[in-house]
Amino acid sequence: TEYAEFLHCKGRKFTDFDEVRQEIEVETDRVTGVNKGISSIPINLRIYSPHVLSLTLIDLPGITKVPVGDQPPDIEQQIRDMIMQFISRENCLILAVTPANTDLANSDALKLAKEVDPQGLRTIGVITKLDLMDEGTDAREILENKLLPLRRGYIGVVNRSQKDIDGKKDIKAALLAERKFFLSHPAYRHMADRMGTPYLQKVLNQQLTNHIRDTLPAFRSKLQSQLLSIEHEVEVYKNFRPEDPTRKTKALLQMVQQFSVDFEKRIEGSGDQVDTLELSGGAKINRIFHERFPFELVKMEFNEKELRREISYAIKNIHGIRQVLPCLFTPDMAFEAIVKKQIVKLKGPCLKSVDLVMQELINTVKKCTKKV
Repeated sequence: TEYAEFLHCKGRKFTDFDEVRQEIEVETDRVTGVNKGISSIPINLRIYSPHVLSLTLIDLPGITKVPVGDQPPDIEQQIRDMIMQFISRENCLILAVTPANTDLANSDALKLAKEVDPQGLRTIGVITKLDLMDEGTDAREILENKLLPLRRGYIGVVNRSQKDIDGKKDIKAALLAERKFFLSHPAYRHMADRMGTPYLQKVLNQQLTNHIRDTLPAFRSKLQSQLLSIEHEVEVYKNFRPEDPTRKTKALLQMVQQFSVDFEKRIEGSGDQVDTLELSGGAKINRIFHERFPFELVKMEFNEKELRREISYAIKNIHGIRQVLPCLFTPDMAFEAIVKKQIVKLKGPCLKSVDLVMQELINTVKKCTKKV
C-alpha cells in the first residue's frame, strides 16, 4: 500500500495524496505566513511506495529577483545562501532544472551548480516545459549535450500543467502523456528511451548509488578516526572521580597553562583562530607602537627659537656669578636640564600609548578566558 508520513505529524499515515498536497500547503503557510514569506526549515516528507526508487530529494526554491508580499528586500541573497548551504555538500548530486522555453545560458541553476561543482562531477541537467516551446524550435542540441555540455548530460521531462493538476489528472496518466510526447515528437523520437521522468528516476538512483560507493571509503575512514578519538576519551574518563582534589589541581594547572599558551599565541599572531574583521592582539600593539605613538609625537608643537633661548639661559644660569666663556660643548648640567624638560613632554603620548596597549592586552585576556 502506498502511503506518506510527515516528520511534523509523526504516527499519522496519509494514503490520499491530495491530503499530502494540502498538508504541505498548510505547513508552508504555518512556517512562512500566508503572504509569500520564506523559511530555510525543511518540510520532511517520506513516501512509501512500490513504484518509487530509494532517493532522498531536497526541493530547493528558485531564485526570486524582486521581493513580493512579505518577502524581505534581500530575498535573492537569502535564497542563494539557502541553496548554497545544501548544494555545497560533496556527498549530494545537484539536479539543475531549467525550463526549455528560456535561454540555457541564463540558467540560475547551472550557474550556481558550476560555482560549487566546476568539474561537473555531480551535476545533472533537467530540461522541463519541452511541450511549451515555440513552434519550429526544439531543445534537441541541449538534450544531445552539444550546446552547454555536462559530464552527466541532460534529461528532458514533461510535467503536468496547472490545468492538468486542477483537473485532477493522475500521475499514471501524466507519465503516459509524457511517454507519448517523446515518442511522437520528431526532434526527440530517436532518444525517447533516454527521456522522461521514469528514466530520470532510474538514472538518479544509479548515479547516486555510484556516488555513494565513491564517497564511502573517505566517509568510513573519517568515522573510524572519530570512533578512535571517542574511545580514547572514554578510556580517560573511565576512572574519573570528580571529587578527587589532585584532579582539580591538575585541571586548574592545565587551564592556566592553556590560557598562557593562548595568550602568547594571540600576541605572537600564531593562534589557530585568526581575526579577519579587525586588528587584534600583537598586531594591534605593534600598530600602536609603530604608527599611533609616532603620530602623537609628530602632533607635539616644537618651537626651535624658544629652545635656543632656553639653552642660552641654561648655560648662563649654570655659570652663575662666573663669567661665561665661549666653549665648544654645552656644559653637562645645562644639557641635562634642557633634555629633562624635553623628555617630560613625551610623558603624555607615552601614557596614551600605554593605555591603548593595556586595553588591547585586557581584550586579549578576555578572549583567552572565554576559550578556557
